[in-house]
Amino acid sequence: MIRIVDYGVGNIASLVNMFGHLGFDAVPTDDATAIARADHLVLPGVGAFDHAMRELAARDLVAPLHDAVARGANMLGVCLGMQLLGRSSEEGTLPGLGLIDAVTVRLPATGQDGSKLAVPNIGWHLVDKPRVSPLLDDTARAGRFYFVHSYRMVCADPDDVAGTISRGGEDVTVAVSRDTLHGVQFHPEKSHRHGMLLLEAFARL
Repeated sequence: MIRIVDYGVGNIASLVNMFGHLGFDAVPTDDATAIARADHLVLPGVGAFDHAMRELAARDLVAPLHDAVARGANMLGVCLGMQLLGRSSEEGTLPGLGLIDAVTVRLPATGQDGSKLAVPNIGWHLVDKPRVSPLLDDTARAGRFYFVHSYRMVCADPDDVAGTISRGGEDVTVAVSRDTLHGVQFHPEKSHRHGMLLLEAFARL
């Protein structure tokens, strides 16, 4: 069973429906014990970084998330949920979960090539894969995903980067992977066939 962390921040219903369509049970929960003992966890998220961290802390879910990852649970952070996996964000002042050695910074409005860039970045992008990823391998035929974001994660270790998009002459990290911990900046639940392939790959880990 897939546990979706329910902390008042995230598009949970769409994820539940997508997993159900794929034939997998996905249950929202804010129960600390269930989260700590889960085999598959999804951490969704939309909105502001500090607000999300406060909501996790208010529900005493930070330690259970760390416990689950330490046990080897498969965990997927989605959109803001991916950013929460890192150490901090320019968007706020609170520390993140610190599960990935990374910081989140605002997307630039001017590219390295001098082009003007829209912030937030909204729309569809092809995701390049700099290395083998258990979640992105099945999307090699296309790998087109839907994005809505104003911030991006910058990883200290390049080996943690599992997916990038090209933006203004720069490769922007949009997927991370380390052992059983994964994160995607895009919305797989809104990305049709490609998102379904990714969520199915996660459920089968």
